[in-house]
Amino acid sequence: MAKRKHEANGSETNGSVKKAAFDKSDNVHDNFRTNLFDKAVLKGYRNSYAESSPYKHAVISELINDSLLRNVRNEIIENVHFTPKETDIYKIHQSGDLANLSGLPESALKLFPSLLTLRDSLYSAEFRAWISGVAGAGPLSGKKTDMAVNVYVPGCHLLCHDDVIGSRRVSYILYLTNPDKPWQPSWGGALRLHPTDPRTDSQGREFKVPRPDFSKVIPPAWNQMSFFTVQPGESFHDVEEVYKRKEGAPGEDVDGGRIRMAISGWFHIPQEGEEGYEEGMEERLAEQSSLQQLQGKNDEFDLPQEQWIDYEEAETKATQGQGEEEDVELTEQDLEFLLKFMTPHYLTPDTVEELSGLFADESSLQLANFLSKKFSARLKGEISAKDRETASREEWQIAAPPHKQRYLFRQPATKAGSYSEAKAEESSAYDALLNELLPSLAFKKWLALATGLTLKRSDVLARRFRRGLDYTLAMGYEKEDVQIEYCLNVTPTKGWSPDEEEEEEEEQQSEGATNGTKDKVKSKGKAKEEAKTETEEEDNVGGYEIYMAGDDDDDDDDDAASDAGSDHGVEIPAGAASTTGGGNRRQVKQKKKADPAIYQASGDDEDDGILFSNPAAWNTLSIVLRDRGVLKFVKFVSQAAQGDRWDFVGNVEVEPDDDDDDDDEDDEHDGEDDAVEAEA
Repeated sequence: MAKRKHEANGSETNGSVKKAAFDKSDNVHDNFRTNLFDKAVLKGYRNSYAESSPYKHAVISELINDSLLRNVRNEIIENVHFTPKETDIYKIHQSGDLANLSGLPESALKLFPSLLTLRDSLYSAEFRAWISGVAGAGPLSGKKTDMAVNVYVPGCHLLCHDDVIGSRRVSYILYLTNPDKPWQPSWGGALRLHPTDPRTDSQGREFKVPRPDFSKVIPPAWNQMSFFTVQPGESFHDVEEVYKRKEGAPGEDVDGGRIRMAISGWFHIPQEGEEGYEEGMEERLAEQSSLQQLQGKNDEFDLPQEQWIDYEEAETKATQGQGEEEDVELTEQDLEFLLKFMTPHYLTPDTVEELSGLFADESSLQLANFLSKKFSARLKGEISAKDRETASREEWQIAAPPHKQRYLFRQPATKAGSYSEAKAEESSAYDALLNELLPSLAFKKWLALATGLTLKRSDVLARRFRRGLDYTLAMGYEKEDVQIEYCLNVTPTKGWSPDEEEEEEEEQQSEGATNGTKDKVKSKGKAKEEAKTETEEEDNVGGYEIYMAGDDDDDDDDDAASDAGSDHGVEIPAGAASTTGGGNRRQVKQKKKADPAIYQASGDDEDDGILFSNPAAWNTLSIVLRDRGVLKFVKFVSQAAQGDRWDFVGNVEVEPDDDDDDDDEDDEHDGEDDAVEAEA
């Protein structure tokens, strides 16, 4: 279920102006379908709920009086304003909080008589008792109502999460799709439930890990309600993307525009003064939620696991007979090897020196046409052929768990320094990159020269983000020392960024260039001032990678607010896929930490927090210096994309400089001042 827009103070309560929810039995039955409250009907749903899987849930058809619900839908269409919102975890159109309808002025209330009746009926004592009787959820609050209208148009989606926040006890969704044009399962938009597997970590702690693949699919249907008890670490679910019409398919008059409208919300535990209230229960649930989020951060069972390449043996062989260790430099053998893969321009001393200067200034680089023309043509042919095929699970592994990430990956099969000319010639171009170039000592030495840093071991990964399936959610970087992260983007298809034509011209100009590296590289990093049009927003197919400013370094205990573990969301400003031009790193002020349940929209005068953006593209290498607290994610790839996102990524440890140690000592003295400034 997508989270609702909260009050400005972050509370889920409805405020003192709200009257108690409809709590009388008069006429409540008339607002629901006939016989819903009969004991035999209740027993049937209770048995069905108990036998359901992958975790207990219920699906009730024709729940509400049809005339009432049609009136509700009309009131919403005519009078409710929807705001498009996009984070790493969802893309939706969302209303404001409907729980506080009673606080509206009398003139506004007159616009929503049916909606007010529906809200009061859903939170009435009789229906709450019915829900509790089916789910065995215990008493539910009639004071703390919590509901919003969410609209999914083509391209909208909600990724895997468990709904665990605060005092929520039962999650529900009531569909308001077009009653006269039945929703077709092929349009997407289904609620999908993920099974979990029990795991015990190295410290003996037990928790559940969701599987990458869902096992229950519940398509939308008019006047259908689905609900389940919110269970930390178990009630994992997502909402399938609503798919765009394929070219030549029937138009909007046939499918109603594929608008998936629904009221979603939660029933909460009893509040003070209500029957069933337990003092301290909400605090205990909050602790349980925090514990689950911390367990969700445990990466012991995550895939992929880092496989560090240690260059010590290769470096020893390379320096035999040279006496004491000298500064990093590319040997003639290194250059011969790298020239089999890389554009010669990036191997000239002048270019490498310019790149090092740029990196020192901006902490990032974006290099077009990184692979040579001959090698990249061979590689593009291979990937383009694979892009049209369904991925084989024998060839690929799947990244997990899905509340953090899902994509296909491969890891190198060789150690550093084990390449040979014969292997490079015999391998496919794809395998040669994964097993020969990127794990090589020669490539590490080139990275060290291009960044001006002393580098240690590295971790290399090949990734494939499939259309309509894959993503990574925003995760922070928690290590003490900074690291280099590079991404060799080899996505052969187009349509990922509205700036592609301009970037193509720049890339063609830079191919084989002998001077002006700084202007060409940096031009890709200029922030574009023009805003995206509404059409461009709708055409965004995702697949871009973003680095964003995260929480302050000292707030370790609260990192669950940023990490993917529950109903979180890291805001994506409008045009995020292209406003930084695919490569500009900017300095931003740290923002004050926010409640993870609150969607924060930044105003025009606020910094959007984006440090670096990297749209899917062909033959570009980005290099970023990542430090503690910086968030990163790859946006969900829409099924409307022309292909999958393909890339090779690497993490490289950086040897701290002596100057860094001195800076750390200064930071200790200035820590209190910095903390005050960060809060401000």
